[in-house]
Amino acid sequence: MKPTFPLATSSWDQAEYDALTRVIESNQFSMGPEVRAFEDQFARQFGSKYAVMTNSGSSANLLIMAALRYTKNDKINIPEGAEIIVPAVSWSTTYYPLQQYGLKLKFVDIDLNTLNYDLTALSQAVTDQTRAIMVVNLLGNPNDFDVINNIIDGREIVMIEDNCESMGATFKNREAGTFGIAGSFSGFFSHHISTMEGGICVTDDEELYHVMLSIRAHGWTRNLPKFNKVTGEKSDDPFEESFRFVLPGYNLRPLEMSGALGREQLKKLPGLIQGRRNNGKLVQQKLGGHPRFMIQQEIGNSSWFGFSLVLRDPTAGSRQQLVKELVDAGFEVRPIVTGNFAKNEVMKYFDYTVHGELKNSDYIDTHGLFIGNHHYGIETAVDALTAL
Repeated sequence: MKPTFPLATSSWDQAEYDALTRVIESNQFSMGPEVRAFEDQFARQFGSKYAVMTNSGSSANLLIMAALRYTKNDKINIPEGAEIIVPAVSWSTTYYPLQQYGLKLKFVDIDLNTLNYDLTALSQAVTDQTRAIMVVNLLGNPNDFDVINNIIDGREIVMIEDNCESMGATFKNREAGTFGIAGSFSGFFSHHISTMEGGICVTDDEELYHVMLSIRAHGWTRNLPKFNKVTGEKSDDPFEESFRFVLPGYNLRPLEMSGALGREQLKKLPGLIQGRRNNGKLVQQKLGGHPRFMIQQEIGNSSWFGFSLVLRDPTAGSRQQLVKELVDAGFEVRPIVTGNFAKNEVMKYFDYTVHGELKNSDYIDTHGLFIGNHHYGIETAVDALTAL
Protein backbone atom coordinates (compact mmCIF):
# COMPACT_ATOMS: atom_id res chain seq x y z
CA MET A 1 0.00 0.00 0.00
CA LYS A 2 1.32 3.45 -0.89
CA PRO A 3 2.32 5.39 2.26
CA THR A 4 0.49 8.59 3.13
CA PHE A 5 3.79 10.20 4.14
CA PRO A 6 6.48 8.90 1.73
CA LEU A 7 10.23 9.42 2.05
CA ALA A 8 10.46 11.29 -1.24
CA THR A 9 8.23 12.92 -3.83
CA SER A 10 8.86 14.62 -7.15
CA SER A 11 9.52 18.34 -7.47
CA TRP A 12 9.22 18.27 -11.26
CA ASP A 13 6.67 20.19 -13.28
CA GLN A 14 6.33 20.99 -16.97
CA ALA A 15 9.76 22.67 -17.05
CA GLU A 16 11.52 19.36 -16.44
CA TYR A 17 9.45 17.52 -19.05
CA ASP A 18 10.19 20.30 -21.54
CA ALA A 19 13.89 19.90 -20.74
CA LEU A 20 13.69 16.18 -21.50
CA THR A 21 11.91 16.93 -24.76
CA ARG A 22 14.63 19.42 -25.65
CA VAL A 23 17.26 16.73 -25.26
CA ILE A 24 15.28 14.20 -27.26
CA GLU A 25 14.79 16.66 -30.10
CA SER A 26 18.50 17.53 -30.09
CA ASN A 27 19.42 13.86 -30.66
CA GLN A 28 22.39 14.43 -28.30
CA PHE A 29 22.02 11.97 -25.44
CA SER A 30 25.56 11.43 -24.15
CA MET A 31 27.38 14.09 -22.15
CA GLY A 32 27.39 17.39 -24.00
CA PRO A 33 26.26 21.05 -23.81
CA GLU A 34 23.42 20.52 -21.31
CA VAL A 35 25.83 18.94 -18.83
CA ARG A 36 28.38 21.71 -19.35
CA ALA A 37 25.72 24.39 -18.83
CA PHE A 38 24.55 22.67 -15.65
CA GLU A 39 28.11 22.52 -14.32
CA ASP A 40 28.65 26.23 -14.95
CA GLN A 41 25.33 27.07 -13.30
CA PHE A 42 26.06 24.82 -10.31
CA ALA A 43 29.50 26.33 -9.72
CA ARG A 44 28.08 29.87 -9.82
CA GLN A 45 25.16 29.05 -7.56
CA PHE A 46 27.32 27.35 -4.91
CA GLY A 47 30.21 29.79 -4.99
CA SER A 48 32.73 27.27 -6.26
CA LYS A 49 35.20 27.78 -9.10
CA TYR A 50 34.63 24.43 -10.77
CA ALA A 51 31.95 21.75 -10.91
CA VAL A 52 32.09 18.34 -12.58
CA MET A 53 28.88 16.37 -13.07
CA THR A 54 28.91 12.58 -12.74
CA ASN A 55 26.37 9.79 -13.12
CA SER A 56 25.75 9.59 -9.33
CA GLY A 57 26.77 11.02 -5.98
CA SER A 58 28.57 7.75 -5.30
CA SER A 59 30.60 8.28 -8.47
CA ALA A 60 31.34 11.82 -7.31
CA ASN A 61 33.01 10.41 -4.19
CA LEU A 62 34.95 7.93 -6.32
CA LEU A 63 36.07 10.65 -8.71
CA ILE A 64 37.29 12.89 -5.89
CA MET A 65 39.33 10.08 -4.34
CA ALA A 66 40.81 9.13 -7.71
CA ALA A 67 41.75 12.72 -8.45
CA LEU A 68 43.43 13.10 -5.06
CA ARG A 69 45.54 10.03 -5.82
CA TYR A 70 46.71 11.33 -9.22
CA THR A 71 47.11 15.03 -8.51
CA LYS A 72 50.57 16.55 -8.87
CA ASN A 73 49.92 18.91 -5.95
CA ASP A 74 52.69 18.16 -3.44
CA LYS A 75 50.51 19.54 -0.63
CA ILE A 76 48.16 16.59 -1.11
CA ASN A 77 49.79 13.41 0.16
CA ILE A 78 47.33 10.53 0.43
CA PRO A 79 49.23 7.44 -0.73
CA GLU A 80 48.10 3.85 -0.36
CA GLY A 81 48.03 2.94 3.33
CA ALA A 82 47.50 6.53 4.47
CA GLU A 83 45.13 7.15 7.38
CA ILE A 84 41.82 8.86 6.70
CA ILE A 85 39.35 9.67 9.45
CA VAL A 86 35.68 8.94 8.76
CA PRO A 87 32.47 9.21 10.78
CA ALA A 88 30.98 5.85 11.75
CA VAL A 89 27.59 6.83 10.29
CA SER A 90 27.27 7.57 6.59
CA TRP A 91 26.29 5.91 3.33
CA SER A 92 28.30 2.95 2.03
CA THR A 93 29.75 4.79 -0.95
CA THR A 94 31.30 7.37 1.34
CA TYR A 95 33.67 4.59 2.41
CA TYR A 96 34.09 2.33 -0.61
CA PRO A 97 36.31 4.62 -2.74
CA LEU A 98 38.62 5.06 0.24
CA GLN A 99 38.94 1.29 0.63
CA GLN A 100 39.33 0.81 -3.12
CA TYR A 101 42.29 3.23 -3.14
CA GLY A 102 43.97 1.38 -0.29
CA LEU A 103 43.49 3.88 2.53
CA LYS A 104 43.33 2.93 6.17
CA LEU A 105 40.05 4.16 7.63
CA LYS A 106 39.81 5.32 11.22
CA PHE A 107 36.18 5.33 12.39
CA VAL A 108 35.15 8.06 14.82
CA ASP A 109 31.89 8.30 16.74
CA ILE A 110 29.10 10.76 16.00
CA ASP A 111 27.33 13.19 18.28
CA LEU A 112 23.97 11.78 19.38
CA ASN A 113 22.25 15.15 18.94
CA THR A 114 23.69 16.48 15.68
CA LEU A 115 24.43 13.07 14.05
CA ASN A 116 27.65 14.59 12.70
CA TYR A 117 31.14 14.14 14.16
CA ASP A 118 31.58 13.98 17.91
CA LEU A 119 34.03 16.87 17.79
CA THR A 120 35.85 15.89 20.99
CA ALA A 121 36.39 12.38 19.67
CA LEU A 122 37.50 13.78 16.32
CA SER A 123 40.07 16.04 17.96
CA GLN A 124 41.47 13.10 19.93
CA ALA A 125 41.53 10.84 16.86
CA VAL A 126 43.73 13.11 14.76
CA THR A 127 47.42 12.18 14.93
CA ASP A 128 50.58 12.80 12.95
CA GLN A 129 49.60 9.75 10.88
CA THR A 130 46.35 11.33 9.69
CA ARG A 131 46.48 12.48 6.08
CA ALA A 132 42.82 13.20 5.36
CA ILE A 133 39.43 13.69 6.99
CA MET A 134 36.15 12.81 5.31
CA VAL A 135 33.49 15.18 6.59
CA VAL A 136 29.94 13.96 6.07
CA ASN A 137 27.06 16.39 6.47
CA LEU A 138 24.26 14.04 7.54
CA LEU A 139 20.56 14.41 6.71
CA GLY A 140 20.96 18.04 5.63
CA ASN A 141 22.96 19.14 8.68
CA PRO A 142 26.32 20.90 8.11
CA ASN A 143 29.21 20.20 10.44
CA ASP A 144 30.82 22.86 12.62
CA PHE A 145 33.61 23.76 10.22
CA ASP A 146 35.14 26.32 12.58
CA VAL A 147 35.96 23.56 15.05
CA ILE A 148 37.10 21.12 12.38
CA ASN A 149 39.38 23.69 10.78
CA ASN A 150 40.88 24.44 14.18
CA ILE A 151 41.55 20.73 14.69
CA ILE A 152 43.45 20.36 11.41
CA ASP A 153 45.03 23.82 11.34
CA GLY A 154 48.77 23.63 10.73
CA ARG A 155 48.71 19.93 9.90
CA GLU A 156 49.19 18.26 6.52
CA ILE A 157 45.62 17.04 6.44
CA VAL A 158 43.28 17.23 3.46
CA MET A 159 39.58 17.73 4.15
CA ILE A 160 37.04 16.15 1.79
CA GLU A 161 33.27 16.63 2.07
CA ASP A 162 30.49 14.20 1.32
CA ASN A 163 27.56 16.58 1.00
CA CYS A 164 25.25 14.26 -0.92
CA GLU A 165 22.50 14.51 1.70
CA SER A 166 22.89 18.21 2.41
CA MET A 167 22.64 20.29 -0.75
CA GLY A 168 21.65 23.82 0.22
CA ALA A 169 22.86 23.59 3.81
CA THR A 170 25.03 26.51 4.93
CA PHE A 171 27.43 27.24 7.75
CA LYS A 172 28.04 30.94 8.40
CA ASN A 173 26.54 31.79 4.98
CA ARG A 174 28.88 29.43 3.11
CA GLU A 175 27.55 26.43 1.23
CA ALA A 176 28.22 23.03 2.76
CA GLY A 177 30.25 20.99 0.31
CA THR A 178 32.65 23.85 -0.42
CA PHE A 179 34.77 23.81 2.76
CA GLY A 180 37.13 21.01 1.75
CA ILE A 181 39.57 20.57 -1.13
CA ALA A 182 36.61 18.98 -2.93
CA GLY A 183 33.00 18.14 -2.14
CA SER A 184 30.37 15.80 -3.51
CA PHE A 185 26.65 16.34 -4.11
CA SER A 186 23.84 14.10 -5.32
CA GLY A 187 20.89 14.59 -7.67
CA PHE A 188 19.26 11.23 -6.91
CA PHE A 189 15.46 11.20 -6.89
CA SER A 190 15.05 11.39 -3.12
CA HIS A 191 17.52 14.25 -2.66
CA HIS A 192 17.12 18.03 -2.74
CA ILE A 193 17.16 18.20 -6.52
CA SER A 194 16.39 15.31 -8.83
CA THR A 195 18.24 14.67 -12.06
CA MET A 196 17.02 11.02 -12.00
CA GLU A 197 20.55 9.80 -11.25
CA GLY A 198 23.44 12.23 -11.03
CA GLY A 199 26.19 13.65 -8.87
CA ILE A 200 28.42 16.71 -8.77
CA CYS A 201 31.98 17.36 -7.57
CA VAL A 202 33.06 20.89 -6.70
CA THR A 203 36.54 22.27 -6.13
CA ASP A 204 38.46 25.55 -6.30
CA ASP A 205 41.64 23.72 -7.34
CA GLU A 206 42.13 24.03 -11.10
CA GLU A 207 44.55 21.11 -11.39
CA LEU A 208 42.23 18.83 -9.42
CA TYR A 209 39.41 19.93 -11.71
CA HIS A 210 41.40 19.00 -14.82
CA VAL A 211 42.34 15.63 -13.33
CA MET A 212 38.65 14.94 -12.65
CA LEU A 213 37.68 15.89 -16.21
CA SER A 214 40.10 13.28 -17.51
CA ILE A 215 39.36 10.51 -15.01
CA ARG A 216 35.59 10.93 -15.41
CA ALA A 217 35.86 9.88 -19.06
CA HIS A 218 38.30 6.99 -19.50
CA GLY A 219 41.40 8.94 -18.45
CA TRP A 220 41.67 10.47 -21.89
CA THR A 221 42.52 14.01 -22.90
CA ARG A 222 39.48 14.68 -25.07
CA ASN A 223 37.55 16.69 -22.47
CA LEU A 224 40.50 18.72 -21.25
CA PRO A 225 40.97 22.35 -22.29
CA LYS A 226 43.78 23.05 -24.76
CA PHE A 227 45.98 24.43 -22.00
CA ASN A 228 45.54 22.25 -18.92
CA LYS A 229 47.36 21.09 -15.80
CA VAL A 230 47.40 17.41 -16.76
CA THR A 231 49.23 17.41 -20.10
CA GLY A 232 50.22 21.03 -20.49
CA GLU A 233 49.14 21.84 -24.05
CA LYS A 234 46.93 19.64 -26.18
CA SER A 235 47.35 19.14 -29.90
CA ASP A 236 45.00 21.05 -32.18
CA ASP A 237 44.37 17.80 -34.05
CA PRO A 238 41.13 16.27 -32.65
CA PHE A 239 41.98 12.91 -34.22
CA GLU A 240 45.25 12.82 -32.31
CA GLU A 241 43.50 13.60 -29.03
CA SER A 242 40.56 11.23 -29.58
CA PHE A 243 42.05 8.20 -27.87
CA ARG A 244 44.99 9.62 -25.93
CA PHE A 245 44.93 8.11 -22.43
CA VAL A 246 46.96 9.74 -19.68
CA LEU A 247 45.33 8.71 -16.36
CA PRO A 248 43.70 5.52 -14.99
CA GLY A 249 40.08 6.51 -15.52
CA TYR A 250 36.49 5.34 -15.48
CA ASN A 251 33.29 6.08 -17.34
CA LEU A 252 31.40 8.18 -14.80
CA ARG A 253 29.80 10.48 -17.35
CA PRO A 254 26.21 11.70 -16.86
CA LEU A 255 23.57 11.81 -19.57
CA GLU A 256 22.43 15.01 -21.28
CA MET A 257 18.97 14.43 -19.81
CA SER A 258 20.40 14.66 -16.30
CA GLY A 259 22.17 17.90 -17.15
CA ALA A 260 19.03 19.41 -18.65
CA LEU A 261 16.95 18.38 -15.64
CA GLY A 262 19.56 19.82 -13.31
CA ARG A 263 19.40 23.20 -14.98
CA GLU A 264 15.67 23.43 -14.28
CA GLN A 265 15.98 22.05 -10.77
CA LEU A 266 18.68 24.56 -9.82
CA LYS A 267 16.29 27.39 -10.71
CA LYS A 268 13.87 25.99 -8.14
CA LEU A 269 16.44 25.07 -5.51
CA PRO A 270 16.10 28.20 -3.31
CA GLY A 271 12.36 27.60 -3.05
CA LEU A 272 12.80 23.87 -2.49
CA ILE A 273 15.24 24.51 0.37
CA GLN A 274 13.03 27.18 1.91
CA GLY A 275 10.10 24.77 1.94
CA ARG A 276 12.22 22.14 3.71
CA ARG A 277 13.44 24.72 6.23
CA ASN A 278 9.89 25.82 6.97
CA ASN A 279 9.08 22.20 7.76
CA GLY A 280 12.23 21.98 9.87
CA LYS A 281 11.07 24.92 12.00
CA LEU A 282 7.69 23.29 12.47
CA VAL A 283 9.22 19.98 13.51
CA GLN A 284 11.57 21.72 15.95
CA GLN A 285 8.64 23.66 17.42
CA LYS A 286 6.24 20.73 17.72
CA LEU A 287 8.60 17.82 18.40
CA GLY A 288 11.65 19.40 20.09
CA GLY A 289 10.48 18.24 23.49
CA HIS A 290 8.76 15.01 22.50
CA PRO A 291 8.83 12.57 25.43
CA ARG A 292 9.64 9.48 23.33
CA PHE A 293 12.22 10.57 20.79
CA MET A 294 14.86 13.18 20.05
CA ILE A 295 15.18 15.07 16.76
CA GLN A 296 18.39 16.22 15.12
CA GLN A 297 20.03 19.33 16.57
CA GLU A 298 20.72 21.86 13.81
CA ILE A 299 24.21 23.23 13.13
CA GLY A 300 24.30 26.35 10.97
CA ASN A 301 21.36 26.22 8.56
CA SER A 302 20.26 22.68 7.77
CA SER A 303 18.58 21.85 4.48
CA TRP A 304 16.62 19.12 6.32
CA PHE A 305 16.98 16.09 4.06
CA GLY A 306 14.72 14.20 6.47
CA PHE A 307 13.85 14.03 10.14
CA SER A 308 15.63 11.63 12.47
CA LEU A 309 13.76 10.18 15.43
CA VAL A 310 15.98 8.65 18.14
CA LEU A 311 14.38 7.00 21.16
CA ARG A 312 15.23 8.88 24.34
CA ASP A 313 14.93 5.87 26.65
CA PRO A 314 15.76 2.40 25.33
CA THR A 315 13.68 0.84 28.11
CA ALA A 316 10.49 2.72 27.20
CA GLY A 317 9.49 0.82 24.08
CA SER A 318 11.52 -0.58 21.20
CA ARG A 319 12.37 0.84 17.80
CA GLN A 320 10.47 -2.07 16.30
CA GLN A 321 7.34 -0.85 18.04
CA LEU A 322 7.95 2.73 16.88
CA VAL A 323 8.43 1.54 13.31
CA LYS A 324 5.11 -0.32 13.49
CA GLU A 325 3.31 2.73 14.86
CA LEU A 326 4.78 4.97 12.16
CA VAL A 327 3.96 2.54 9.35
CA ASP A 328 0.41 2.14 10.70
CA ALA A 329 0.12 5.94 10.72
CA GLY A 330 1.13 6.06 7.05
CA PHE A 331 4.83 6.89 7.28
CA GLU A 332 7.58 5.41 5.15
CA VAL A 333 10.60 4.92 7.43
CA ARG A 334 14.25 3.95 7.11
CA PRO A 335 17.26 3.44 9.42
CA ILE A 336 19.47 6.51 9.92
CA VAL A 337 21.55 5.98 6.80
CA THR A 338 23.59 2.80 7.48
CA GLY A 339 23.64 3.07 11.26
CA ASN A 340 27.09 2.13 12.55
CA PHE A 341 28.74 1.18 9.27
CA ALA A 342 31.67 -0.50 11.02
CA LYS A 343 29.31 -3.32 12.08
CA ASN A 344 28.67 -4.42 8.49
CA GLU A 345 29.99 -7.70 7.09
CA VAL A 346 31.75 -5.86 4.27
CA MET A 347 34.30 -4.57 6.78
CA LYS A 348 36.27 -7.81 6.37
CA TYR A 349 37.58 -6.25 3.14
CA PHE A 350 38.71 -3.02 4.81
CA ASP A 351 41.93 -1.92 6.45
CA TYR A 352 40.57 0.06 9.39
CA THR A 353 40.74 0.96 13.04
CA VAL A 354 38.17 2.30 15.48
CA HIS A 355 38.95 5.29 17.66
CA GLY A 356 37.67 4.68 21.17
CA GLU A 357 34.07 3.55 21.40
CA LEU A 358 31.30 4.07 18.86
CA LYS A 359 28.58 4.15 21.51
CA ASN A 360 26.46 6.87 19.89
CA SER A 361 26.71 5.23 16.48
CA ASP A 362 25.71 1.93 18.09
CA TYR A 363 22.79 3.63 19.82
CA ILE A 364 21.26 5.15 16.72
CA ASP A 365 21.96 1.86 14.93
CA THR A 366 19.44 0.16 17.20
CA HIS A 367 17.28 3.04 18.47
CA GLY A 368 17.04 5.51 15.59
CA LEU A 369 15.22 5.95 12.28
CA PHE A 370 14.25 8.74 9.94
CA ILE A 371 11.23 9.89 7.98
CA GLY A 372 11.05 12.04 4.88
CA ASN A 373 10.89 15.79 4.40
CA HIS A 374 9.57 17.64 1.36
CA HIS A 375 9.51 21.01 -0.35
CA TYR A 376 5.81 21.47 0.48
CA GLY A 377 4.10 21.80 3.85
CA ILE A 378 3.85 18.66 6.00
CA GLU A 379 1.62 19.92 8.80
CA THR A 380 -0.56 16.80 8.70
CA ALA A 381 2.49 14.55 9.06
CA VAL A 382 3.77 16.58 12.01
CA ASP A 383 0.37 16.36 13.69
CA ALA A 384 0.47 12.60 13.25
CA LEU A 385 3.92 12.48 14.86
CA THR A 386 2.87 14.54 17.87
CA ALA A 387 0.16 12.00 18.57
CA LEU A 388 2.60 9.07 18.93
